[in-house]
Amino acid sequence: MIKFAYTILYVQNVTKTVDFYEKAFGFTRKFIAPGNDYAELLVGETTLSFAAVALAKTNLKNGFIESNLEDKPFGIEIGFTTDNVIETIATAEKAGALIVENPKTKPWGQTVAYLRDPDGFLIEICTPMN
Repeated sequence: MIKFAYTILYVQNVTKTVDFYEKAFGFTRKFIAPGNDYAELLVGETTLSFAAVALAKTNLKNGFIESNLEDKPFGIEIGFTTDNVIETIATAEKAGALIVENPKTKPWGQTVAYLRDPDGFLIEICTPMN
């Protein structure tokens, strides 16, 4: 059996990124490795993880494209559901998120907004699907 276990984002400063996600969304720190180059957050049924860019470079000999706020976001997003999109994005913005798209109600009734975290990763904040 295969199960989706976690997503790892490669970031410049693992501790700062974990602090952002704790303040912005209220997630709980699960683990930070000695040296602060890897961490995990409890975010629901799966785990959101962060690895330092320097550590990631040791794992991928041909490199990768680093995320940052100067470039367009990657064609992938992290999605978080909430009953109050407006309040959630306001809290995230105070913690350092950049609002990309203000909340909009989709034709199927879901409210959706888009943010970027301080490392440039795209985050969808939306109401749950019924």
